[in-house]
Amino acid sequence: MRHQTFEFEIGGRNLIMETGTMAEQAAAAVTVRYGDSLVLVTVCVSHEPRENVDFLPLTVDYEERHYAAGKIPGGFIRRESRPTQEATLTSRLTDRAIRPLLPKAWRRDLQVVITVLSADQENDPDILALIGSSAALSMSEVPFDGPVGATRIGHINGKFVVNPTLLQLGNSLFDLVVASTSEKIIMLEAGAKEVPESLILEAIKFGHEVNLGIIRVQEELRNALGKPKVVVPLSSSDPELAIAAAGVTKEQLASAFSGAVKAEREEKLHELQKELIEQLGATFPQKDILAAFDDQIRNEVRTSLLEKGQRLNGRGLTEIRPIKCETGLLPRTHGSALFTRGQTQVLAITTLGSTRQEQKIDGLGIEESKRFIHHYNFPPFSNGEVGRMGTPGRRAIGHGALAERSLLPVVPKEDEFPYTIRLVSEVLSSSGSTSMASVCASSLSLMDAGAPIKRPVSGIAMGLVTGADNKYVVLTDIEGLEDNYGDMDFKVAGTTEGITGVQMDTKLKGLTMEIVEQTIHQARDARLSILEIMNKTISSSRSELSRYAPRVYRISVPVEKIGAVIGPGGKTIRSITEETKATIDISDDGTVLIGSADEAGARKAIQTIENMTKEVVRGDVYTGKVTRVLNFGAMVEILPGKEGLIHISELADYRVGSVEEVVKVGDEVKVKVIEIDNMGRTNLSRRAALERPASIAASQVGDSAAPNRPTSPPYRSRPPFGNKPC
Repeated sequence: MRHQTFEFEIGGRNLIMETGTMAEQAAAAVTVRYGDSLVLVTVCVSHEPRENVDFLPLTVDYEERHYAAGKIPGGFIRRESRPTQEATLTSRLTDRAIRPLLPKAWRRDLQVVITVLSADQENDPDILALIGSSAALSMSEVPFDGPVGATRIGHINGKFVVNPTLLQLGNSLFDLVVASTSEKIIMLEAGAKEVPESLILEAIKFGHEVNLGIIRVQEELRNALGKPKVVVPLSSSDPELAIAAAGVTKEQLASAFSGAVKAEREEKLHELQKELIEQLGATFPQKDILAAFDDQIRNEVRTSLLEKGQRLNGRGLTEIRPIKCETGLLPRTHGSALFTRGQTQVLAITTLGSTRQEQKIDGLGIEESKRFIHHYNFPPFSNGEVGRMGTPGRRAIGHGALAERSLLPVVPKEDEFPYTIRLVSEVLSSSGSTSMASVCASSLSLMDAGAPIKRPVSGIAMGLVTGADNKYVVLTDIEGLEDNYGDMDFKVAGTTEGITGVQMDTKLKGLTMEIVEQTIHQARDARLSILEIMNKTISSSRSELSRYAPRVYRISVPVEKIGAVIGPGGKTIRSITEETKATIDISDDGTVLIGSADEAGARKAIQTIENMTKEVVRGDVYTGKVTRVLNFGAMVEILPGKEGLIHISELADYRVGSVEEVVKVGDEVKVKVIEIDNMGRTNLSRRAALERPASIAASQVGDSAAPNRPTSPPYRSRPPFGNKPC
């Protein structure tokens, strides 16, 4: 393939696509550069179709290379291993945008590999990955119904910003990715800081307009270098089989869907499927019978919604399933909540830890750690199935990240709540959106743990069924079958103040703005209804943490004293940690966070650090320990590492014959600082610290001498050491 370059200015920077320089054996290859971020995207296709599969065998792999950002991977082996969470999310982002535009009957293995070759840590390569995948597919023989444009939209200082840098995103009201064809919206992904629906809709329209220019460049590339497209025969079912299957199932399907419980419906459908195979198995292949039965279910679900406006178990189109909320279920966790919506149920658990337990990020971005983490687990029993247990797959990672992103805007900042927060959502039962149930359960769990979140967050999944003549219905709170046989999964999370998270996927070749607008407004009504129910259980964070949660205290020390607290090679801070069993984290600005499940240990660590960093003040009284006894006095450690001398004349308010008569090594004594000389040496007085108030002394005139007090005239004290008499 000959070398060609295609260029387009977007957001004040040039988007450059090049072909013919790399990966010449791939079916199609293109590099996409924006700023100094550059990705290589390749498409490869198997020669023969896979047999006995009823799905589109598409794989999208996003490969991060640490050298792209001038980094060496962490870990013992110092090379990239399993994908990071960001890599997995980018793979999903790309897959979700291109899959609907591929023919559903395609059965040849199709692999898109995105390799990050350069990352400037300003321009996120994820947008380049999506654009490059669309461009490579458009060039290839694959009948891709694109191209797709992709743009990140931010909102800073009251204006939309096209492809804001990673640093700019910190000041943006939202981070919105819009993927669209020349006519319709194909995919949305957003995190937002409680943004009104109207502003999100404006941003979607703005992003779509920007995408039109990116699409035009890809069309130029396709026209110049595109290969002839493979013709994929339309899959068509046997009309005789369809008629025969309808004759068996038509009357029974409606009754199978009438049950409110998912397990009952599935049992009836399973029995109906067995009956169909028994009656038609001698005439038609079993796989064709199963496909025909699936078509019957699809038609029944969609026809009922479009023509009758009826949903499974008789719900209205905007009706939400019954909701139940509970908190404080688990006795030893820091916070817990159970959220049940119909037969979708999620248990969320909050765990609080010190800031040193932040998650370290070994990726290509500018972030190195994060203190708020949400994990999502989807065990097979949640679907009543037998399945593999193990590390989370792409779906679990994606759902966990969506909930995390939706909750992040209400999580307290570190300076007001100095904890690392880990949430785990355990899906116990699934029939509909578990990711949005995770948002609701996690919000309740955070409040139960006493984490001072701004406001509760709720989420809802919206569906869509389309028919002839542009007829469609938007569904609130979709169930499993409505998700499987519907056309859209549109998730919206937010508070009473606005949206915090959006994720939209479709099986269609895009959605009109009319459908997008209706869905977002309809989702708002549902979210607010769910929040009302949640607030009846718990509406704000508890005033106290669980007694099993660690207590974290914040103190400040002078920057010049940080080294003294840490000690040579960390010796001092380790000794404090070992003695008090508290965690101690020191920042460069002198902020010290002390954490411990034992409050006494935390208080002791605080006292030790404060004493270490205090300056000795003349006139102050201290309780110290005698470290040495000399002929002329005693050395006392009044603060960690800081000693002073009590001259023998200052040991008592009477003449002392020998130092050992009053103090010994190891004794604790109260002393007063009477002088700090010009060499920084500290002179102490036990006598001054023991002096009685004048009123008491006056009342005791004429009393007998105190016990053990000599009756000889008082000894006139000498000047403390280091000072010569005049």
